[in-house]
Amino acid sequence: MQMDNQLPPKKVPGFCSFRYGLSFLVHCCNVITAAQRTCLNLTMVVMVNSTDPHGLLNTSTKKLLDNIKNPVYNWSPDIQGLILSSTFYGSIIIQVPVGYFSGIYSTKKMIGFALCLSSVLSLLIPPAAGIGVAWVIVCRAVQGVAQGIVGTAQFEIYVKWAPPLERGRLTSISTSGACGCALCLLWFILFYDDPKDHPCISISEKEYITSSLVQQVCSSRQSLPIKAMLKSLPVWAIFIGAFAFFWSHIITALYTPLFINSTLHVNIKENGFLSSLPYLFGWICGILVGQLSDFFLTRNILSVIAVRKLFTAAGFLLPAIFAVCLPYLSSSFYGIVIFLILAGATGSFCLGGILINGLDIAPRYFGFIKACSTLSGMLGGLIASTLTGLILRQDPESAWFKTFVLMAAINVTGLIFYLIVAKAEIQDWAKERQHTRL
Repeated sequence: MQMDNQLPPKKVPGFCSFRYGLSFLVHCCNVITAAQRTCLNLTMVVMVNSTDPHGLLNTSTKKLLDNIKNPVYNWSPDIQGLILSSTFYGSIIIQVPVGYFSGIYSTKKMIGFALCLSSVLSLLIPPAAGIGVAWVIVCRAVQGVAQGIVGTAQFEIYVKWAPPLERGRLTSISTSGACGCALCLLWFILFYDDPKDHPCISISEKEYITSSLVQQVCSSRQSLPIKAMLKSLPVWAIFIGAFAFFWSHIITALYTPLFINSTLHVNIKENGFLSSLPYLFGWICGILVGQLSDFFLTRNILSVIAVRKLFTAAGFLLPAIFAVCLPYLSSSFYGIVIFLILAGATGSFCLGGILINGLDIAPRYFGFIKACSTLSGMLGGLIASTLTGLILRQDPESAWFKTFVLMAAINVTGLIFYLIVAKAEIQDWAKERQHTRL
């Protein structure tokens, strides 16, 4: 009997398995890179003379003393936006090369060395700020290159390690958010590019993973069908959706501390705590989304495309609704906090939708599609962060309202296009029998 007709073993390790452990290890990598990428968002509040878009001067004795104790840089809102978005410059240029080479070279080495580089650059940012703003931008841009490698190359892992009915939960575990240097050592020890090569994985789990992927993973990589990809509307649905998702995600991620500082006027410790809540609830929401999406699929409650569209719609509409409501809640402390948490956390619904849709339509080229969609998303994030900085400087009276309404409009536009043309079955150009060349 051939492998194609073999059924997966009945008893395979579940949550306490290497594939789940690997997903948690990747999650730790993402937590570290996310912390390195976003820590400046919060510290910016006390690094500059004023982060209040209304331009109100801090005249209290306590704040004047804080300015004396802490380094203060004369960075205008547009310069702050440029600094916060500078990681995207590096990420943008690396996406397509990483997407291509992650399917050829060792994912283990690519992610390990990139994580180490990003961690070292984090240590260099404070002294770079003392030298000049240009050096901060350079450090952040190069750090963006390293983080772009980690963020994109990791999805090639699931081509070989994620059984089709567990993709939602495994990817959601890994992507829902001085340590990075230590973590990269564990990465080289514990991770293997292919489950067949892992020395510690059980035979039953190894057979379960490989037998469930035999129909979709080929031992040899075909040339990329670039022309077919460019003509594929489902691919464009992912690209445009990624642009919209990153736009809203970057706004909530980068500017939450500044929004809290300008509306709630809390101290830096309270700001840090409140800014972390959307991430905490986003992580919890992401785990639940992965479990729920796979539950719908394993019980045949919904089709794959229905699951993808349902969770994408929730991940686009809910953050837009909650964000647009924020400027109207200026008089309610708890109202702002609750809606801020919901605006940041509900975007995690996309983990069961558009963010893994490429694995449905072209598992053979998922790494490359993910890289291109991330590139599209990075462009959205770059434009969003830079434009928001300009809006905060030029129109302080209605800056946050304009920012959130524009975010909602882009989300809705991307969602409409995705709902119309998205697919969830393997496309003809992505099947093994195809030999399309450039």
